[in-house]
Amino acid sequence: MKIAIGCDPNAESFKQEMAEFIRGLGHEVTDFGSTDPIYAHVAIQVAEAVAAKKFDRGILFCGTGIGVMLAANKVKGAYAANVNNVYSARRACLSNNCNIITLGSQVTGNMLGKELIQAYLESSFVYNERSGKKVDAYVEYDNAR
Repeated sequence: MKIAIGCDPNAESFKQEMAEFIRGLGHEVTDFGSTDPIYAHVAIQVAEAVAAKKFDRGILFCGTGIGVMLAANKVKGAYAANVNNVYSARRACLSNNCNIITLGSQVTGNMLGKELIQAYLESSFVYNERSGKKVDAYVEYDNAR
């Protein structure tokens, strides 16, 4: 898969370690940077690229993962989830069709970060009776904006 990543300056070293891990899983990684202290700028760039289907998925990093999640979710067609456990990382894609996950460099250990990313990248959205109609509802709302 083609993965877009980005972060704020505080998460640079965490992002670099995670990027190497992602490459090691066999994915192509494009780094949208980390020099802008306004994390919304890089989050929006990644979200726009993922929503435009230039990338299969996106992964964003900041201190908690919350700020980049909020910024990414402002982009039409971007569906970002802040994940902090393996079950949520899987379900972000499997049940919710999220095309971006966010992680906090100050609240997520490096080993857990790798487990979260691997769980997310190994999952695929499965449209079914339980989840499909829920995803349809927010995509429909998003498309009507």
